[in-house]
Amino acid sequence: RPELLSPLLLMLIVRQAAPLGIAVIGQSLCMRILSIDLSFGGVAMGVSYILTSGYVPGSQGTLIAISLVFGVAVGLANAFFIVRLRAPSVIVTLAMGILLTGVVMAFSQFRAPGDAPEILRYIGQARVWGVPLAPLVWFALLIPIAWFLRKSVLGHYIDAIGANPRAAMATGIPYPAIVILVHVASSVFAVISGFLIVGFVGMGSLDIGRDLALNSLAAVILGGVTFGSGRGGMLGPAVAAFMLTFLFNLLTSFG
Repeated sequence: RPELLSPLLLMLIVRQAAPLGIAVIGQSLCMRILSIDLSFGGVAMGVSYILTSGYVPGSQGTLIAISLVFGVAVGLANAFFIVRLRAPSVIVTLAMGILLTGVVMAFSQFRAPGDAPEILRYIGQARVWGVPLAPLVWFALLIPIAWFLRKSVLGHYIDAIGANPRAAMATGIPYPAIVILVHVASSVFAVISGFLIVGFVGMGSLDIGRDLALNSLAAVILGGVTFGSGRGGMLGPAVAAFMLTFLFNLLTSFG
């Protein structure tokens, strides 16, 4: 399928990969501290409901702000069960995703959602000098975060926790605070990913983000981030997110 390598289609595939790429940033942070986040699908559905149901009052900016607060709340809830109750992150975040999905379905009663806010439709579908805007949002988040994690004390703390949590705590690294921060950041990235998906589709959907958790996990692993190594950058998972999206398009083209 050589047409998939044309500049036009590659641009479209990069735009499709942007929501997954942003989710991969959060998943990569979690895996680097030996945690995991499987609540992305529920968060994305919650964002879609907040933005498009019409039952949440407020302007476009208010709805976006409410969605971000919702993401922070989900991250704090995940971190509470993981840090305070020492529950496995797989169980906690998977349960959170299922719970959020059920709540959205209960409130929506499977009714068709409304249109996405105009500003998100613009970000999801617009182009700047021929380049889709959504990938620019992705890169604008990816590059500073990758640089910050490589150069900052926080980045070194995350690497130390990923290599050996007990040794990291013994040296005085604030393990609970970093776990809370990482899970809140992961949920916020899931919210931003939901923004792009809703903007790209142009309306809400009960299927939005359903495969986001497992696809982000696959991309992070393919990108070279592994449990227990304390290593792994952001470039590898970002490339893997693009390649997974390219693969989906390739398989679709073969029927």
